[in-house]
Amino acid sequence: MKHEKLKVEKRKVLGKNVKKLRRIGVLPANVYGKDIKSTAVQLPTKEFSTVYTQAGETGLVDLTLEGTIIPVLIQNVYKNFRGNYLHADFFKVNLKEKVKANIPLDVIGEPKAVTEKIGILMNIISEVEVEALPTDLPERIEVNVEHLTNIDDQITVADLKVNAQVSVLTDPNQVVSK
Repeated sequence: MKHEKLKVEKRKVLGKNVKKLRRIGVLPANVYGKDIKSTAVQLPTKEFSTVYTQAGETGLVDLTLEGTIIPVLIQNVYKNFRGNYLHADFFKVNLKEKVKANIPLDVIGEPKAVTEKIGILMNIISEVEVEALPTDLPERIEVNVEHLTNIDDQITVADLKVNAQVSVLTDPNQVVSK
């Protein structure tokens, strides 16, 4: 899986003055993690938007800060009511330690019960919590619902197909779709 790249610089503007940064297209952010001191950084909002669209919250991003490359996951992205980015957090990960993340579920297909007009599809949950090495985190987990033929049929978390390197932490009896 390809790592996205972002270049950030230390931020000197703090507090309420970050509004001025946002007006000129600069996104305030923080980098933090187990073995790194929390650092205020800034980067162009357009670049962040492009990388965030590609990587989401489960894709690894190589963050360049003062010539040092830091592997991070994007977390806690804040937007205003218009959808403009206000702030983002970058969590430094150790590539040899497992991390927990919420992975979105991607429902594919149309159940027979729906095509034959004897029922409707209900998607109960939209994401599951998993644990894996940062490089093994999937972008999404596909849920094929085509085999749901009767009204009582359902798909549970235990029925999801994931790589052997990925551990699903969500209750296996939790219903995904029915």
